[in-house]
Amino acid sequence: MEFKLKRTINFLKDNWRIATLTIVAVIFFISASAYNFTTQQEDYVKWLSPDETANYTFAKLYAQENTLTIFEKYNLIADDIIAPRSFRSDNGWLKPVSFLGMIIIYGKIASILSYKILPYLTPLFAAVGIIYFFLFTKIFFGQRNAYYSALLLSVFPAYFYYSARSMFHNIFFTVLLLAGLWHLTKALIKNKNQYYNLIHFFISGLLLGAAAITRASELIWLIPLVLIIALANLKRLNLLEITLFITAFTLALMPMFCYNQILYGSPWSGGYPEMNQSIHNIYQAGSNLAVNSVTANFSNVKSNLQTINQSLFHFGFNLKQSLKMFYYYLPRMFPWLFWLGLFGLMMFFQKIAKWKKRHYLYLLGYAFLSIILVFYYGSWRFNDNPDPNSFTIGNSYVRYWLPLYLGCLPFATMALFKLTRLFKNKKIITSLRITIFLFIAAYSVYFVLSGSEEGLIQSKENQINQRSELAKVLRLTESNSVIITQYHDKLLFPERKVVVGLFNDKSLVDRYARLAAELPLYYYNFTFPQKDIDYLNEKRLAESGLQIKPVETVTDSFTLYQLNFYEKK
Repeated sequence: MEFKLKRTINFLKDNWRIATLTIVAVIFFISASAYNFTTQQEDYVKWLSPDETANYTFAKLYAQENTLTIFEKYNLIADDIIAPRSFRSDNGWLKPVSFLGMIIIYGKIASILSYKILPYLTPLFAAVGIIYFFLFTKIFFGQRNAYYSALLLSVFPAYFYYSARSMFHNIFFTVLLLAGLWHLTKALIKNKNQYYNLIHFFISGLLLGAAAITRASELIWLIPLVLIIALANLKRLNLLEITLFITAFTLALMPMFCYNQILYGSPWSGGYPEMNQSIHNIYQAGSNLAVNSVTANFSNVKSNLQTINQSLFHFGFNLKQSLKMFYYYLPRMFPWLFWLGLFGLMMFFQKIAKWKKRHYLYLLGYAFLSIILVFYYGSWRFNDNPDPNSFTIGNSYVRYWLPLYLGCLPFATMALFKLTRLFKNKKIITSLRITIFLFIAAYSVYFVLSGSEEGLIQSKENQINQRSELAKVLRLTESNSVIITQYHDKLLFPERKVVVGLFNDKSLVDRYARLAAELPLYYYNFTFPQKDIDYLNEKRLAESGLQIKPVETVTDSFTLYQLNFYEKK
C-alpha cells in the first residue's frame, strides 16, 4: 500500500501539468454546464437560437426513435410552410437544415445513456478539448507554453460561451479537429512501435472525418490542411498508413452520406440549398475544366475556374467587409489575445533560424486556415442580432473563428513569457505570470457573463422570462393550433405548429387561409398600431378572406392575434 502511494505521488510530480489541467477541465465542465442546468428544466427545454433548437430536436428524435424526420400532414395543403427556422419541409416531412454530424453522434450517445444528457455533451467534450489542446500545442511550442496556453483556453470567452450554449456545432467540431490533428501528428512522429503509429493514423482519420460531418462547410480548408501535412511528410508515409487514414476518414463520412441520401436524395446533398447548388456547380465546372484542358479548349478554362471560385465563396468575396469583421471580432472584442498574439508572432519569427520542420508546418497551416476563415465567413454579413450594428459574442463570426482564436493562444503565451522575463527574480516572474493570468481570467469571466449584451446572465434572464411568456401563449391557444411568428418559433415549437412569416407576401397569405380552414390560426409578433390592423383587415388579409383580431397582449412588446375568415353578415 505504501509502495503504491509512493508511486502515485511520484507520477503526479512527474505529470503535474496534466494532473492540474484535468482538475481545470473538471471545473470547466461544471461551470459551463451550470448555464443549461439552471435554465433548462424537465418540462422546459428551450434554446436561444434556431440552430440549437433544430440540433437538440433532431438529436433527441434520433436517440429515441432512430429517425431524422417528423411528418407534418398539414404541410401537404400549405406548401410546406409549417416549419421553424433551421428546419425544412419536403412534402410534409420536416428535416434538419444544418449539418448532420453532431445530431447523429450526440443522438447515438443519448440513445445509450439518456436524451437528458444532450445539453451537457458539449461542455464535456470541451473539457476534454483542453487536454487535447495541451497535448497538441506541446509538440510545437514545448510543455511550458502548452500548459499556460491550455489555461488561457479554459478561460477564453468564446470557448466557454459556446460550450455553455451547447447545441451549436462549433465547439464539438473544434475539439474533434484538435484531437484528430494531435493523433495525426503523433503518428507522423513515428514511434518505434509500428502498431502504435497505425492506431494513431486510424483514430486520426475517424476524428477528422467526424469533424468533417459535424461542419461540412469547413472541408474548404480542412482537406487542403490535411494535404499540406501529408505532402510535408510524404517521405515518412507508406501506402498502409495512407490507406488506413483514408479508410477511417471515409468510414466516419458514411453516416452523413447515408442520411444525405435518405433525406435529400443524394450523398453529396445536405440541408442547405445554397451549399447543394455550390457543390453541383463545382462538380459541373470541374468536369468541364478537365474536358477543356484535355481538348486544349482554353477559352472556357477561365470561365470554369471563375465558376469554381464563385461556388466555393458562395457568400461572395468582400475584402473590406472581411477586414472590418476581423477588426470587430478579434482586436476589438479580444484585445489581449490580438496584441499578445501579434507580439508573440513577431518573437516567433525572430527565432526562425532555430525553427524545425514542425514550426514551419504549424505556421503554414495556421496562416492558411486563418485566411480562409476570415475571407470565407467575413465576406458575409450575419445578422444573428436584430441590431445590425451590434458586434457581440453571440454573433456567428465568433464561433466560426474558434480555430483562428485557438491557434493564436500559443503566440500570446510566448509574449506573456517574454514580458515577464524582463524581471530577473524567479519568484517575481512566477507571481507576475499568475497575476496576468488571473487578470485575463477575471476579465474573461466578466465578459462572458455580462460584458456583452448577449452575455450568459442576460441570456439566462431571457430564458426565465420566456418561460412565463410561453406558458401564457400556450394557455391562450389550442394544442393543434398554428402560430405565425417571426422570432418566436424557437420558443413555441414543438408545443405548437409554427410558420415563420409576415403578411407582406400575397401567396403566403393565401396559404394562411388554407390553414385557417383546417386549424386554429394565430399570429404572434410585435404589437400592431390600430392603423396597421385596419390596413390588414381592409386590404392584405381581406384579399384572402381573412381578418385579424387581437387576443391578448402577452408582454410589453408582443401581442397574440387570431386569424379567422370574415363572418358573413
